[in-house]
Amino acid sequence: MKRLCLLTCCLFLWFTTQAIAASGIPAANVTGLPKLDLTPYIYVLHDHESATAHTIFKVSDNEWVKFRDANKRTISEHNFWFQVKLETQLDTVKRAIEINNPLLDKITIYHLIDGVLVDSKSLGDTLPFSSRDILHNDFIYQVDLKKGEQHSLLFHIETLGSAAVPMTLWSNKALFQSDQDKLMITGVLIGMLFGVGIFSLFFALATGSFSYGYFSGYVFAMTLLVSSLSGYGYQFLWPNSPYLQGLIMPLIIPISMTFALMLTEKILDLKRNNAYLVRSCRLGATTTLVLSLLAFIVRYDWLLLVQINMAILLVFMLIMITFFQVIKGHKLARLYALGWGAILFGAGTSALSYLGVISFNIEPQFPIMIGLGVEVIMISSILAIRYNNERKAKSRIQQKALMQAERIRQVKEEALKAETLSNEQLGSMVQERTLELEIAYRELNEAHHKLKEQSTIDTLTGVKNRSTFDKRLTAEAKLSRRQQTPLAVMMLDIDKFKLINDTYGHLAGDEALKFIANAIASQLKRPTDLVSRYGGEEFAIILPATDMVGALKVAENIRQFISQNHIKWKDQSIYLTVSIGVTADVVHDKEQAIKLLEQADKALYYAKDSGRDQVQAYALHLEAQESES
Repeated sequence: MKRLCLLTCCLFLWFTTQAIAASGIPAANVTGLPKLDLTPYIYVLHDHESATAHTIFKVSDNEWVKFRDANKRTISEHNFWFQVKLETQLDTVKRAIEINNPLLDKITIYHLIDGVLVDSKSLGDTLPFSSRDILHNDFIYQVDLKKGEQHSLLFHIETLGSAAVPMTLWSNKALFQSDQDKLMITGVLIGMLFGVGIFSLFFALATGSFSYGYFSGYVFAMTLLVSSLSGYGYQFLWPNSPYLQGLIMPLIIPISMTFALMLTEKILDLKRNNAYLVRSCRLGATTTLVLSLLAFIVRYDWLLLVQINMAILLVFMLIMITFFQVIKGHKLARLYALGWGAILFGAGTSALSYLGVISFNIEPQFPIMIGLGVEVIMISSILAIRYNNERKAKSRIQQKALMQAERIRQVKEEALKAETLSNEQLGSMVQERTLELEIAYRELNEAHHKLKEQSTIDTLTGVKNRSTFDKRLTAEAKLSRRQQTPLAVMMLDIDKFKLINDTYGHLAGDEALKFIANAIASQLKRPTDLVSRYGGEEFAIILPATDMVGALKVAENIRQFISQNHIKWKDQSIYLTVSIGVTADVVHDKEQAIKLLEQADKALYYAKDSGRDQVQAYALHLEAQESES
């Protein structure tokens, strides 16, 4: 009896399995609900990528398998077929199928009713936008259902990039309402970005601010990126250019990162604070520019995959740079970190939603759009604060000048009143007022001279800054060319300066820089000689009318003086050494001034590579290399 029951159960399970298998692809039952997610009803056909439509029509339902969307979201070449079946118990119902991925290259739709082909349609962003029956930023296909009919919709997807096919069945009214909601949110963000970009551009043109110029470029690039991701760019900006639609993403992603890197350099003032971070930003900007040019020659999916990974890497790099500046006490860096944190959080949330890891009742692109909006607000605030601080500094200088001018005016008024006094007092009073006037004028001139002098001085060491050095080098090169006299240039670098900072602290490093600057200045005897802080622990020296022999002698005096002395720091003696590169020549053309600087720099690096604490001449270095070869 038990064996009979077991046999009966097995037969029941076998017949049930066969019945389910025979049922094939389940049809989505379309009711009166305004919205239906079709993703659970999508079935895909494997190993038939190159098959024709008529071949696909003959494929048994048992060969179709349930669609796994995550496999198609990767950025690569995709070519596959999938199918959705619809039926209704209502008399008649009109519905619209929406495919919410406006970046699909080509979609071919075959509509069968009870196995008979009734319609076929080609969509995709490789076709002009005007070729769509319904001019919508997403892909829309209308379906009219009747009771007793079974509708089979076969889709052939051919695309480079992500082949995600989030499909929704809408009533016309619900689709219209959903479009209005999305259009409002996207329109507000794009409108805000465009407004901020226009304002920043005009402000940059009016004030000559590179920060606002880079910011406007970044905002415009991100506006185009958001427009492209949402499909509105193709709908409204370039509807008749499928070629541009295929180029816009690999063009705009690296360009936006280029502007972001240059903007970071300006906002965080990296040129003054850290030369290595400046080089990192500029190297990243150069790399992203090259990646944008590759859009014309490299295949879309390959390049896009590289660019997205590069963008993620650069965003993390920008956040790390910003945190370094926060640690150093840069006030605006906190807001900047908050802005980049917002865009990173938004992008991560959108990516997780897009991959199906998390689920929201909003479009996947909305989190990154919100993060972008927060970032733009933060950067706008930073630029406004910077501009306000600069304006206040200028206002203080102007106020001081106005006070001096007011004092002069008062002295003049008193001098005029003195003319009405008696002739006996006139001489002495005029003399007194004139003296006061001269003193006031002298104070005004001294204040003006101090302001002008401060703009040429390195505030830490008290020697000239790099800007003054560049101007002086150009002037001395012209004089050397005109008078045919030699011009000597030296580059000096403190040996193992980083070790001093790491061992004794940055304040000890600052004292070391001051000591080196004073030591160099003490060995320069002529008023025409110039020493400047070139950057970091490097100093540059100009010796007009000095040949190589004289320049080497001066350099050796500087080196010996520094090595024979030391600085005191918290009861400790810190001994310093320097490496010096020297070059000298008569200038014959405009470009030779830059060549002299490059030669001195090469000689400096040769001195460091040769063991440090020494002087190397560029010409002798070359002769040594030639003799060895």
